[in-house]
Amino acid sequence: MDVAAGQHRAAGAHDAPRHASTPVLRATNIERLSRGAFDVLVIGGGINGAVSASALACRGASVALVDRGDFAGATSQASSNLAWGGIKYLEQRELGLVHGLCRARNELLRAYPATVQEIRFYVAHPRAFRRPRWTLLAGAWLYWAVGRFFTRRPRLLTLSDMEREEPIIDTTQLDGGIDYSDAYFRDNDARFVWGFVRTALDNGCAAANYVAALESRREEGGWITGARDVISGRRLTIRSRLLVNACGPYADRLNAANGVPTTHRHVFSKGVHLVVDRLTPHHRVLTFFADDGRLFFVIPMGPVTAIGTTDTPADRPEVVVTPDDRRFVLDNINRRLRLQRPLRETDVIAERCGVRPLVVDGAAGDVADWLQLSRRHAVEADATRGHVTIFGGKLTDCLNVGEEVCEQVARLGVRLPFPDHAWYGEPPAAVREEYFHKAKLMGLDDMTVPRASEKLSPRLWRRYGAGALPMLDAIRTNPRMADVIIETSEYLRAELDEAARREMVVKLEDFLVRRSKIALVVRREDLVRAPGLREACRILFGEQADAKLSEYFEHHAPAAPP
Repeated sequence: MDVAAGQHRAAGAHDAPRHASTPVLRATNIERLSRGAFDVLVIGGGINGAVSASALACRGASVALVDRGDFAGATSQASSNLAWGGIKYLEQRELGLVHGLCRARNELLRAYPATVQEIRFYVAHPRAFRRPRWTLLAGAWLYWAVGRFFTRRPRLLTLSDMEREEPIIDTTQLDGGIDYSDAYFRDNDARFVWGFVRTALDNGCAAANYVAALESRREEGGWITGARDVISGRRLTIRSRLLVNACGPYADRLNAANGVPTTHRHVFSKGVHLVVDRLTPHHRVLTFFADDGRLFFVIPMGPVTAIGTTDTPADRPEVVVTPDDRRFVLDNINRRLRLQRPLRETDVIAERCGVRPLVVDGAAGDVADWLQLSRRHAVEADATRGHVTIFGGKLTDCLNVGEEVCEQVARLGVRLPFPDHAWYGEPPAAVREEYFHKAKLMGLDDMTVPRASEKLSPRLWRRYGAGALPMLDAIRTNPRMADVIIETSEYLRAELDEAARREMVVKLEDFLVRRSKIALVVRREDLVRAPGLREACRILFGEQADAKLSEYFEHHAPAAPP
C-alpha cells in the first residue's frame, strides 16, 4: 500500500476533498525514487511500460516507473479505442500474429468484462474492389475460427440489410458487406493504461509522471540513471539492477543515448482520428475501405463518434494533424455516408494524432512497403548490459508484453518470488457482488442525473473497481459527494476527490484527456463555459487552480484559421 492511499483511508473517504496544493502521491513516490535501489527501472509509462511495471511488481520485484510526461501521454492516448485481433493481417498470411492477437483480445474480454466489450464491425464492400465479397466473408469466418469462436459468428450483408439496418451508409457504390465481431474499450485508451499504473502502485512500485530520465550508465552491479523532476527541476539519481526501455516511439533514441545496440528498430506511421457529434444511434463500428485501400472506421465513443484513421509515413514521433489529414478523413467519410450536409472542419470536436511504432529488422535499410508492416511487438534482452527493450506492439497485445517482460527479467537474474500471481483483471466476483449490493441498498442509481449516458453503479465500477467501494461510503456519509461537478461530463465530486488523491494528476490535461475523456467529447467552447470546471480545478489543484486552468487553455488554444 502506498503512503498516499493509507492517508486516504486514515482521513476517511467520506471527508470533503482537501484542497492540497501538491499531489501527495506523486511527491511521496519521487522521494522513494531518489532513496531506493530497485530490481528494475522501467522508463516510459505508456501501455508497454505500465504492463511491465504492473506484472513485475505483482510478482514480487522491486520496481520503479518514470515517464518524462504524463502516463499514456504519447501513442497510448491516440489509439482507435479498439481491441481487435488484426483481421487485416490475414491478407498478409500472418496467421501466427492473428492467432496471438485474437488470444490476447479474448483474454481482455474475459479479464475486463466491464471495460473491454464485444462490438460488431459493419464492413461495406465496394463494387470492383480488389477482392470479391465472398473472400471477405471467408476471411471473417477464418478470423472467427482463429479466434476460437469466442465472439458471435460473422454474417453476410446484402444491400437491403445495410439500407434497413444502417441507412446512414451510402450504398450506391457497394454490392453488400459483412458483419463480424471484435472488441472495444468502454472508456478511453489512456484510462485503461492508468489502471495498470495504479495496480503497480498498489503492489509497491515507485512511479511518477513528469520525471525525465536524462542519462543512464552501466556500473558494476547495475544501472545508475540521472533524472529530473520536470515540474520542480529537482535532480534525482535512480539505481536499478536492470533497465527496461518502454519508451515506445522514443525507444531507439534512448538506446542510442545509453549506448545499447539492438537488432530491431522502429519506423513510424501517423494515425489521425477526428471526433464529431454522434453520427448513428447504433452501437457498432462502421468499416470502409478508404481511397488508399486501408481500413477506415466510424467508431462510437459514448455521445460522440471518432472517424479515422490515416496511415501515412512519419520521420519522427512528434506529429500533428495537418490540413491534408483533415481533408482526407472528412472527404472519405462524406463520400461514404448519407448526411444531411457534409461534415466540415467546424464540426470537429476534438482530434487525436499519434504515431504507430512499427518494428523492423535493425539491419534492414529502407522499408520497401511500409504499409505491409504489422503491429507485432518484440522484446529484446541484452544479458551483458542487463537491459530490455520493448519494440512495437498495440493495446490489444499488452498482456502478452507483460508476460514476456517478466520472462526476460527472470532470465536476467531478478528473482520473482510470486511467478504465478495474477497482475491484471477486474477484482474478484466477491468484491463485485459486495459493491453492487451496497450500491443497490443505498439507491445509487436513483442519484443518476436525468439524460445521463448510463447508471452510476456500473460506471463507477468500471472506472474504479474496488476503489468504488470507499466512494460509496463517501456518498452515503456526505450526499454532496454525488453532485455532478462538470455537467457536460457527468463527473461527480467523489470522482474528482479520487483523482486528486490517487490518480497523480499534475496538469489539467492529465485529467481532461487521459484520466477521463472529457476533452474528447466536449467542445472547447462548452468546456470553457462549464460552470463546474473551476470547482473541479480547486478540488484537483487547490491554490494552484487558476494557474492550472490558464495553462490548459493557453496550451490548447484554437488553431488560427488557414
